[in-house]
Amino acid sequence: MINPPELIIRNARLVDGTGGPSVRGDIAVTDDRIVGLGDLGRAEGTVEIDAIGKAVAPGFIDVHTHDDRALLIDPLMAPKVSQGVTTVVTGNCGVSLAPLHTSGRPPAPLDLVCPDGEGFFGDFGNYLAALDAEPAAINATCLAGHASLRVEAMDSLDRPATSGEIAVMRQRLEQAMEAGAIGLSTGLFYAPATAAPTEEIIELAKAVQGAGGIHTTHMRDEGDYVSESLEETFTIGREAGVPVVISHHKCAGHANFGRSTDTLAQIERARQHQPVSLDAYPYVASSTTLASARHLGASRVLVTWSEARPEAAGRDLTDIAADMGLDLEATVDALMPAGGIFFMMDEADVRRILAYPGTMIGSDGLPHDEFPHPRLWGTFPRVLGHYARDVGLFSLEEAVHKMTGLPARNFGLVDRGVLDVGAVADLVLFDPETVIDTATFERPAQPATGIELVMVNGRTVWRDGASTGARPGRALRRA
Repeated sequence: MINPPELIIRNARLVDGTGGPSVRGDIAVTDDRIVGLGDLGRAEGTVEIDAIGKAVAPGFIDVHTHDDRALLIDPLMAPKVSQGVTTVVTGNCGVSLAPLHTSGRPPAPLDLVCPDGEGFFGDFGNYLAALDAEPAAINATCLAGHASLRVEAMDSLDRPATSGEIAVMRQRLEQAMEAGAIGLSTGLFYAPATAAPTEEIIELAKAVQGAGGIHTTHMRDEGDYVSESLEETFTIGREAGVPVVISHHKCAGHANFGRSTDTLAQIERARQHQPVSLDAYPYVASSTTLASARHLGASRVLVTWSEARPEAAGRDLTDIAADMGLDLEATVDALMPAGGIFFMMDEADVRRILAYPGTMIGSDGLPHDEFPHPRLWGTFPRVLGHYARDVGLFSLEEAVHKMTGLPARNFGLVDRGVLDVGAVADLVLFDPETVIDTATFERPAQPATGIELVMVNGRTVWRDGASTGARPGRALRRA
């Protein structure tokens, strides 16, 4: 280091994101880069922090979010920076804010991202430009959603796309890739895409293959037909020649408890022949739109929002039904459009999936829900504090790897996800002994404890339990 660094964090436990052993040392930052690492001796920083007893890791990468619009309307992104997240992947489950020209309320689940058609962007490049013009506190790298493409290209969503409609969608997807999208996401579970055959997805995925993109998927089924859906996912990846990411892998419904032993073995076999990765969140409950019959596989349902009856947010569906004197099916109909939290996974499966070496961490939080799932605020500290430290599911180093180096590699994020000289200074300083989520299903919008400092591109965005107001985030285009 020729010039004094702007910041030196000293005496920290350096958890470098590779999964390797942590070491004691110092880290120096100038501008947006790490300029020194290890024993920095007598070097003096303009600002110095003594981090004895604390850990420094690369900023966490939330690989599964629906933050497309939140980045623009809530740019401080407190639910994310408060838990150490410095980069989010948007446009998941086939739902993206671009490219889509539409008017009025879009069909579910697009309304989870934006309830008004005017909030979508017809051009993917214009969406990224908006992120450039009004930066958020954190970075974003963005997928183009299959459902968004379908809604614009088709006059009816309850059928396969014609060859002409596929050509239109493919052209729009290619334009998105040229603008900087990192790939295609699908949500074959949801109504706008359930009629899409495998061949439709393969043809679109071929468009991202030529640009070095990826395909992430909320599979067609995560319950009784989870194995068949995995095979469909592998087929799409092989035929299109693209890496695939299985979103929020789970085995949903009581009849499928314990099946993760088989699904992980199935994934492992596929990984021997093609690039396959997966993400998961550390909870036994999912969250999405409330829909007819969706509650049937859940032991409990909490309503997260209801346009028809806003007072229902945060209440148990069975209690609402009792008050209304209706059965559950009629209650759901009366609340629509609405969202819910569905308790439908087994804790043993959640732990087995989280511990699998290829699993990344993604929150799948829904930032616009009135009463959100606690994963929006608590995912990453819950993995660090509950599952790594308290349960001992894996080491702190492995937990950090699942949040940093592993997703950076799988999503092509250059110079991020690791502590290394020359890498971008996306950093989180935390206390390994106290870090924990505080968000609960009863009080979901609570910041974690133990996250002491968060830096994005070399600037501090979270300190002493509050946002600093800085917004140094960047829209990260496909490299």
